[in-house]
Amino acid sequence: MSTFVLVPGFWLGAWAWDEVAAPLRAAGHRVFPVSLPGLAERAGESGDFGLEDHIADLADLLVREDLWEVVPVAHSGACAAVGGLADRMPERIRRVVYLDSGPLLDGSAVYDLWQPDYRQTADASVADGRLPMPSWEYLSAHGAAAEGMDEATLARVRSLATPHPARVYRDALRLTGAGAALPQALVSCSFPLSQVRELIAAGHPYFAAMAGSNWELRELPTGHWPMFSRPADTAAVLAELAAR
Repeated sequence: MSTFVLVPGFWLGAWAWDEVAAPLRAAGHRVFPVSLPGLAERAGESGDFGLEDHIADLADLLVREDLWEVVPVAHSGACAAVGGLADRMPERIRRVVYLDSGPLLDGSAVYDLWQPDYRQTADASVADGRLPMPSWEYLSAHGAAAEGMDEATLARVRSLATPHPARVYRDALRLTGAGAALPQALVSCSFPLSQVRELIAAGHPYFAAMAGSNWELRELPTGHWPMFSRPADTAAVLAELAAR
């Protein structure tokens, strides 16, 4: 059995993993869904939270719960925090899984991946150091499609979403390379795996790292939010990857 640490992307908390965690636990796995500082039930915590705060929070969880052979799962923008965790504590990690996400390079930030117009809109939307969740229409137009989610699910996610600390996506991730050789995996949801392979072969800076022999690539066709659109299938692919 495996130990999962499920880290949600922007605006989400541990609640986002409810329908993924349930089948994993039913199968006997240990599952730790995470709400990072400043988000979900922790939205009221004071502080100008940055990327290192999120990395430190994940590291504290592993130490506090004495977790080893961990499979951290990074959805979307959680790639930076999970990548940092793998770099800081590689001895505790079995495999890193990126869920419709991918590894950041040393010195890069999530902000660097955004299109110029998305950056401008985000910069203008930040209030009190936090970025509110944009409309579903805007997100879908910028690569975060809500395919597979019905109106009730869209409304529920919207009602539970909390503004995201802006420093987290602006801060550059600093890596030592300590976690580079760990087994890693991509579960591509909103991009066909054929397209991902083309980008890897072309040496695209944000995909080239996936060419290594320590990478497993999987496809789960849906929108950018598979924990809501295909939760049972998400749990199944995570369990399969953890067992390899």
